[in-house]
Amino acid sequence: MRSTPLVHLIDDDAAVREALSLLIGTIGLRVQAWADPEDFLAHFERAAIGAIVLDMRMPGTSGLAVLQRLVAEGVDQPVIMLTGHGTVELCRRAFKSGAAEFLEKPVDEDLLIEALQNAVRQHVRSRERLQADRAARERYAQLSPREREVLGLIVEGLTNKEIGRALALSPRTVETHRAHLFDKLEAESLALLIRRYAALVEGEAAA
Repeated sequence: MRSTPLVHLIDDDAAVREALSLLIGTIGLRVQAWADPEDFLAHFERAAIGAIVLDMRMPGTSGLAVLQRLVAEGVDQPVIMLTGHGTVELCRRAFKSGAAEFLEKPVDEDLLIEALQNAVRQHVRSRERLQADRAARERYAQLSPREREVLGLIVEGLTNKEIGRALALSPRTVETHRAHLFDKLEAESLALLIRRYAALVEGEAAA
């Protein structure tokens, strides 16, 4: 159950919270409803996969202020803004502040469901990329200095013979380093090796 995406719903209107919670639950998502945006900011589950549905106009802290604080904190859940008083300027400000979607009340149920499904898929892909990047950095850190040199030259497109000449190594030694690289980095092909690790190699070279 904990792996089911979680939607945080923040709206000061109890009737809206109840109606939208029921709607969101029909597509198999967990919902946690909040009446107070400050309570939400203090306690919501930042590690969960899911999305945030946020009312634009609330007493006290506005939805736009909440959105800006989420972005400033680096919260990565996509945010869908709702408003009963939509204007072009308000819409522009919401997107500029980082909103994934902007919908007017009364909310079209199909539009909200579509927006939520898109947002959750986007968040899953984002978290998968972060996890893959973290794993790649951890594997890269296990390489010896010499293996990093060989990897850098592989990324540049050099052949084994060219790498051997550049590093004063025998072809057999280059082949050994190359085999260790593919094993340590869990790369099944040259294309995968370059795609996953070229940015790390270039970043280290630029540092």
